[in-house]
Amino acid sequence: MKHCAAWLTNALLFTMTFLNLSTENINVESIPRRPSVALCNETQLLWEMEVCGEEFKQKMDHVDPQNWCNLTHFISEYHLFSLCTETNAERINCYWPNPLVESYIIRIHKHFFSNCTLERVILVDPPDDTLTILILIPVFLTLAMIALVVWCSKRSDILA
Repeated sequence: MKHCAAWLTNALLFTMTFLNLSTENINVESIPRRPSVALCNETQLLWEMEVCGEEFKQKMDHVDPQNWCNLTHFISEYHLFSLCTETNAERINCYWPNPLVESYIIRIHKHFFSNCTLERVILVDPPDDTLTILILIPVFLTLAMIALVVWCSKRSDILA
């Protein structure tokens, strides 16, 4: 045990000495520095989102509210709104989308598109003939595979 501890101590001292000697010749100024990363200014981001939202609201005023659920009537306005939020977020050094931008976009959606839910699709069972076929095919395939394995195992002397 003492021998092991002494060996580890010597190895540690050798490593520290080697690292110290090997770093003396390194020119610190030659090491490329990581560019400083600007932080996201959330207050400015929220203000910019409001600006984008106001532009979108003004453009949506020209669209008849009955057509708010038909994307073909306002696709270009929505594209410009999305582009505005993305461009401004990146300009302020914020990633896009982020929780602040997402919450603002959700508010815009609730304001304009809350009544655009589709009617619920009523799911109906397939006809009995189709259902029977869909059930029986895997059952018969399973039985056929079992029969094939049993048949091959009995004939292993011929197949080998």
